[in-house]
Amino acid sequence: MYLIKFDAYITLNIILAVAKALRRAAEGKAAAQAEAAEWKRRFELERARNLRLENKGNGICEKLRSWWMQTSVNNGMGLIRLVLPCLLCWEIWKEQDRRLYEEQSFKENNSVSEGGRLENSTSQPVLLNQEREHSNRACLEHGICSHEVLQDAKDVDSNMVNNKIMKKASFKLSWRCKGENSDQHKHDIVYFERGNITTAERSSKQISLKWESPPQTVVILTKPNSNSVQILCAQMVRWLREQKKLNIYVEPRVRAELLTESSYFSFVQTWKDEKEILLLHTKVDLVVTLGGDGTVLWAASIFKGPVPPIVPFSLGSLGFMTPFHSEHYKDYLDSVLRGPISITLRNRLQCHVIRDAAKNEIEIEDPILVLNEVTIDRGISSYLTNLECYCDNSFVTCVQGDGLILSTTSGSTAYSLAAGGSMVHPQVPGILFTPICPHSLSFRPLILPEHVTLRVQIPFNSRSPAWASFDGKDRKQLAPGDALVCSMAPWPVPTACQVDSTDDFFRSIHDGLHWNLRKTQSSFDVPLDV
Repeated sequence: MYLIKFDAYITLNIILAVAKALRRAAEGKAAAQAEAAEWKRRFELERARNLRLENKGNGICEKLRSWWMQTSVNNGMGLIRLVLPCLLCWEIWKEQDRRLYEEQSFKENNSVSEGGRLENSTSQPVLLNQEREHSNRACLEHGICSHEVLQDAKDVDSNMVNNKIMKKASFKLSWRCKGENSDQHKHDIVYFERGNITTAERSSKQISLKWESPPQTVVILTKPNSNSVQILCAQMVRWLREQKKLNIYVEPRVRAELLTESSYFSFVQTWKDEKEILLLHTKVDLVVTLGGDGTVLWAASIFKGPVPPIVPFSLGSLGFMTPFHSEHYKDYLDSVLRGPISITLRNRLQCHVIRDAAKNEIEIEDPILVLNEVTIDRGISSYLTNLECYCDNSFVTCVQGDGLILSTTSGSTAYSLAAGGSMVHPQVPGILFTPICPHSLSFRPLILPEHVTLRVQIPFNSRSPAWASFDGKDRKQLAPGDALVCSMAPWPVPTACQVDSTDDFFRSIHDGLHWNLRKTQSSFDVPLDV
């Protein structure tokens, strides 16, 4: 009797244990499904937002789409008969326009203008501002989306420019090779002939800027709390006004300092609020920075879209982006204003912080542009960061360490270098993926292509939140479930070169970091009498 009861008791416990295990498995499955559904919802939210941004301005397609959705099924065949000819005509028009554009570009690249509008007689592809009606197409084909910089400032508020109508200077960007008759330049064309894929031989191409109309407006940005910079700024403003007859903008702080020094500087203009800063790129032809790399970062952060060419003068402690010396600022500025000049197009990262608590795309925060890097670290927490990393929605790895650096090639000599990343030429298109003190012996830095989209996710089971900083400032807390999405921004930062981008890059790492500085090995002693 007792044995039967004991067997029944054991059987009951086994049944309860199995039921408990099944219940836990069901709960885990439900939680996983809920998490997957949440991820799908956020992914669809982000994708819908990206599609909306990509299709912004395409009002015709939106109207056709809404018209199609509102039309009943009975009228479907009639709509097909109406839409198909329209689409056919649209495609024919685009193909004819593309061919006309290619023929016009080919003729321009193989002819020498009497006014010297092309840089040399070789067939060099003009990247920017060939014609205003083709500026959008050039942006999409070449990725230099700074055509807004070249447009005339027709909508400038008269009160903001002291009732003066100022037009922006236009310029061209073209590939440049060493020597006017050099045959080093090759088009980046992929050939497919008889089943063989080949690429044209590529050379080290430099980008040259040539003014098509003289610059009229310059903005000067300075490093604060420096007497030497303040004195140089006053001298430069006076020289640009008296010798070059330019309109000059400065920061409100700098204008107050100049007026305190002398009432002569009353002609200097400034801005009052964020709205005027957003319109600054429509009025300014050139940006001059007086400081170090931090001043260049500050100048780039002012422009949320297209950036005018920047002439950076070295007045800081360490400058990888400031090749010009202030002692000869007159000669340098005179050369820049005459043109042509070599420039470096420095790519920026566009970062979006996606909150787990966001219910719709309206609650998503505004994008942030960075020139150097975005850093995700553990902040003041003593725990390791736990970051799930995805590349184009494919899982890459889980970072367990002090954090992660997503850097541009211009920022490869900054925090990424200190964390063990490679130094990369600033015109190499790519994104640096550098871990910070990873708790792994095999976690090496990566360099990813420019077209990818990276997503760094804080998992729900993370012990502590993470912190993101953008170019060393604007720190934001990332709670479990939040994500940071980074991709290449369409608006690069053009900086003037003293010689060219390659020469300036090697000079900066030699002078700034003493790269590969070593005492030369002595040679063998050769006897005099053999």
